Amino acid sequence: MGFKKLLASLGAGGASVETVLTEANVVPGGVVQGEVRIQGGSVDQRIEGLSVGLQARVEVEGNDQEVKQDVEFTKLRLGGAFELKAEAVHAVPFGLDIPWETPVTHFAGRELHGMNLGVTTELAIARAVDSGDLDPIHVHPLPAQQAILDAFGQLGFRFKSADLEKGHIRGTRQKLPFYQEIEFFPPEQYRGLNQVELSFVADEREMDVVLEMDKKPGLFSEGSDSYKAFKVGLNDFQGTDWAAYLNTWLSEVGSRRNWF
Repeated sequence: MGFKKLLASLGAGGASVETVLTEANVVPGGVVQGEVRIQGGSVDQRIEGLSVGLQARVEVEGNDQEVKQDVEFTKLRLGGAFELKAEAVHAVPFGLDIPWETPVTHFAGRELHGMNLGVTTELAIARAVDSGDLDPIHVHPLPAQQAILDAFGQLGFRFKSADLEKGHIRGTRQKLPFYQEIEFFPPEQYRGLNQVELSFVADEREMDVVLEMDKKPGLFSEGSDSYKAFKVGLNDFQGTDWAAYLNTWLSEVGSRRNWF
């Protein structure tokens, strides 16, 4: 099933653009395939440039307020300049690499509320630039990420919310200018715990897993026992009982703080 967005025509009788994604379901490190189709208008036009990219809506904190900002975090130029004849159709296939750090937008058969991420198309004609709406993609967890998420479910945690925050998590392999936080409500057995936040920062070999209890806004307090970061190999994660691993950490911190 294709996903289509139509960009506004550039000027009277100008060209229009339609982007079709072959498959919107992807994983970090994968490729989203598609095609950009440019429909010529009533006159010949010179196409200066065509590109596709990935864009995410990110929370930015500052001056005691939080605002949303659209951040393009990868871009692919599709060929060079060319002449588009009137009424002609020019189709350009593409394969856009999905960075390993790309946030997860779906898991456990549901969309993570708060995620706004997809493919953008940009067409430049005679120094004018027309950017289209977002073609959403569905980013599913890598198997190693799924194992950690499943462990939270096995312990009785419930998904609360997810967001993207501008900034960097210290001590990780992060390259993108933002990171994802997935928040969970704890089950009754961890009754003194307010919430747990989870972040993944992956590359082609392994990922940093960052956990924090009762996080203070905007701070990753690495010196606190409520903060935990560890590495997980993308191909050798199966040998660990992750539910038991997480329960041990939660129980140790909870007992020291008399939470449960």
